[in-house]
Order: sequence, then structure tokens, then C-alpha cells
Amino acid sequence: MSSEPFTQLVDAHYAALYRFALSLARNAADAGDLVQQTFFIWATKGHGLRENAKAKAWLFTTLYREFLRGRRRDARSTSIEDLPPGENEVAAEDVDRVRRLDAVAVVDALQEVDEVFRAPLTLFYLEDLSYREIADMLEVPIGTVMSRLSRGKAQLRTALARAEAGASQKIVPFPKAAGGAST
Repeated sequence: MSSEPFTQLVDAHYAALYRFALSLARNAADAGDLVQQTFFIWATKGHGLRENAKAKAWLFTTLYREFLRGRRRDARSTSIEDLPPGENEVAAEDVDRVRRLDAVAVVDALQEVDEVFRAPLTLFYLEDLSYREIADMLEVPIGTVMSRLSRGKAQLRTALARAEAGASQKIVPFPKAAGGAST
């Protein structure tokens, strides 16, 4: 494979793949490793792709498969305790509250969403992929994608509500000085 097309492919898709990997892996080092492994696999097997227009889907699918493969390997090599179940109650959507949240809070809350729901949410909202594209990448039916998006949004709303409640509890008014004098 010549260097120029590969470099163009990396330039075109690196940022989007890294964002997706970061949403899955939850840390920068593992996300970087996933993206690097994905491009390594492309360098060794990507020439077999018949339609260059499908390179993006191929890369995202490969990255997701590598992530799952790594998780299975880690689960076999170490005993990972299950996380406590999340809250099942869904807070009512408050448009004004959502508008006040910044992107960092949303991305942080996204990390609290179960992995199976986080991948479709990330692909749909951050990568602007269609249901069909997500279904193809994750190798699940469209109905499953729609269900996972719905459940993922519910978990995301709950995580955002918890984050907002935690932030409001941290704001403590400064007490006035005794005797009416201010410092």
C-alpha cells in the first residue's frame, strides 16, 4: 500500500475515530491504542475493500470489534466485578437545563452510560451517522439501534440530572461576616 492514500485516510478519519474510541475506552491511552490498532489492521487488510467509499464504515466497525475483543480478553484475564445497577428512573426532559450544560458535562455524563448504549449514542450524536450506518457498523438490526438509542438517552438524562444535582450542592454561599463588616 502506498503511503499517500494511507496518509489521506488517516487525516480524513483520525479525529472521528479517536472521539469514538475515547467514548468507548474512557481514557486517552486506550483510545489512542484502539485507533492505532485500527489503522494497523487497515494497513494490512484494507486493500481488500472493494469500494473506497466504505472505508469510514470499515474503520469504525473494525475499531468497535477491536474494542470488544480487548474487553473479552481483559474479562478472561482478570476478574471484573459488575458495577452496581444504575438508577432506572428517567428524569423529565427540561430543555432549559440541557441548554445550560456545557459539552464537557455531557461528555462526562456519556461515560456513565452503559457501554452497549454508549456506542450507538456516540455514533448517532457525535458522528452524525444514520440508523442504518450504525446498524451496519455494530452488526445489529436497526430496531436494536433504535432501542439502544432510546435506552441510552434515558441513561444519559439520568446521568446529566445527577451531575446537575451534584453541581448545585457544591455551590455554598459565603457567610457574611459577624457584626455587619465585610472583608
